[in-house]
Amino acid sequence: MPVSPACNFFVTYNPDLCIVKPKLLIHMKKTWIAAFAFGCLALQGTAQEVSNEKKGDAIITVFSNLHSGLGKDNDDRGFAIERAYIGYRYQLPGNVTLQAVADVGKSKDVGDYNYLAYLKNAFVQWKHQKLTLTGGMISTTQFNLQEKSWGKRYVMKSFQDEYGFGSSADLGVSAAYDFTSKLSADVIVVNGEGYKKIQNGDGLLYGAGLTARPLTGLTVRVYGGFNEASKNQESNMVNAAAFIGYKHTDFNLGVEYNYQTNASYTDGHDQQGVSAFAAARIARNVEVYGRWDYLNSKSGWNASEGNAGLLGADFKLGKYVKLSPNVRIKAPKADGASNSYYAYLNCSFAL
Repeated sequence: MPVSPACNFFVTYNPDLCIVKPKLLIHMKKTWIAAFAFGCLALQGTAQEVSNEKKGDAIITVFSNLHSGLGKDNDDRGFAIERAYIGYRYQLPGNVTLQAVADVGKSKDVGDYNYLAYLKNAFVQWKHQKLTLTGGMISTTQFNLQEKSWGKRYVMKSFQDEYGFGSSADLGVSAAYDFTSKLSADVIVVNGEGYKKIQNGDGLLYGAGLTARPLTGLTVRVYGGFNEASKNQESNMVNAAAFIGYKHTDFNLGVEYNYQTNASYTDGHDQQGVSAFAAARIARNVEVYGRWDYLNSKSGWNASEGNAGLLGADFKLGKYVKLSPNVRIKAPKADGASNSYYAYLNCSFAL
């Protein structure tokens, strides 16, 4: 069987020794065959024109924060670089786009001074009239719209990303079709483990979504996904999501409901949750916003379940920099667990 490699990069930083150790992990990905073939076909018809018409843009985005716990959590404070995206995008003739982006983020598993670098995006995208095809390491469609509608990824991830309902990128192919200006549909087939993990089994994730825009500014979306368990896992996962949002020049509203069975392929680990947000523009470059999340799990298996909320303001300092002071509360559902309170100053730099 023909195969093609996909790569993750592991980087460890030791502040005392000032040593960076790269480790290249290579694994054969059968889904990449389709993406590679699609990319070759898309590029074949435009290769002769590339030298005269290609246009490129650098992608550089950095998220950082200063945070401090309040009350009993006062000793949890400091500066942090949460994430950095570095890459490049090429716009080729024939409505073909090439993009490659590396994602560097702080690791929760290998120490306070260690960062992991992954290939977040590496795809070919082709648009023809109402059809869009994408192949490679692509953005998933499970909560992409919700993240864009929330619009403050540098402050906090959208609900499904924050609580582990799925990954924002994966290796595979997707297709989207605009039936009209008010109705579109999309399908996706990816490995199912996300861009940070190497899949060892044979399971794939199949997803489909329908998006309606019945009125100016109003968006309604439903999505369903089926993630096959590989031979060394227990149970298939199923995801279902619904979102409704309204965006005006002066304010933005949204609410989503999410349901998942057999989280992490574990039988009986079902969970569900609701997230609602609102933002209002009070000056040309200033917004105030709030968000509330509620997560519930079957039989209380998820220690993160409960309520969480934040209130803040968003300041745009010119074209590239945004600052957001905000306060947060977490109210765990577990018996005997106490609430925690934090103050944050989030910063985003993006080209």
